[in-house]
Amino acid sequence: MDQLRSLRVFAQVIAEGSFAGAARALDIAPAVVTRAVSDLENHLGVRLLNRTTRSLALTEIGQDYLERARRVLGELDNADALASSVKSAPRGNLRILCPPAFATHQLVKRLPDFCQRYPGIQLELSAPGPVAAADENFDVSILSIGQQPLQGDFVIRPLASSTFVICASPGYLERCGRPVQPNDLILHDGLLADVAAVRRVLTLFREEQCTGEPSRQVLNLALHPPVLSTSQLDVLYCAALAGMGVTGLPTFMVNNALRDGLLERVLPDWNGGALQLYAAMPSRKHVPTRTRVFMDFLIEIFGGNQKDPWYPR
Repeated sequence: MDQLRSLRVFAQVIAEGSFAGAARALDIAPAVVTRAVSDLENHLGVRLLNRTTRSLALTEIGQDYLERARRVLGELDNADALASSVKSAPRGNLRILCPPAFATHQLVKRLPDFCQRYPGIQLELSAPGPVAAADENFDVSILSIGQQPLQGDFVIRPLASSTFVICASPGYLERCGRPVQPNDLILHDGLLADVAAVRRVLTLFREEQCTGEPSRQVLNLALHPPVLSTSQLDVLYCAALAGMGVTGLPTFMVNNALRDGLLERVLPDWNGGALQLYAAMPSRKHVPTRTRVFMDFLIEIFGGNQKDPWYPR
């Protein structure tokens, strides 16, 4: 007896409500349907169906067996779909949610490589603002968070960490002087994110070696009102390039500007905390191949851990 085939026939009989209906749906002879159900009952040693000339009904054990059979068949269909997807080239529309600064400075310049690898995938990128939690309306959400815990029932993979470094343009520093110690920042024009501007407090961190063990020194500086505050990191970035003042920005934004001398690091022993970057996708039994290959691509290019690949060396 082909038990898997008999399971499918049995489930189809119940779905159609008759042996004849199952035969038509499966495009097989009615006698084959009858034989498959009988063989299954003989194999199990129990009656699954009560039959009359006009109707059929599941027995109590038949009802329990049907529920389990449907789960088995469903899992097998999912496995078949997953295996089949590996053979075919990924295609279709992929919806991505991403913080605007990360999209602009890191993600977009990597996408030509992805599109070349997978020409059948069309990308739809949304970058309306900060992304601290995954959104089930998108295939992949790129999260950028501080120390708060991750939220939601999603499959989440770490991508990288990005440290906030203090920087300003060389022209501004020539004009206004270079800070030597953290308290010197109080005398400078500040370019701050909205949260820091409201609190008027800048928290700085310095890694130290104490009796052979690493430790972290934390310093909170009370600030004067900034010359510019905004919720948009790119606005702070452009203002720093224009010589408006001193700011703190994540390394994924400023690494090229620091390398090219457009910005200069200030107080290099001190940092302003870090962002943790993650890729998240909805928890689904069958994830489309296009989603899986994009998640793998992100991990490949950004490291897939909580190290900072952009930190100035």
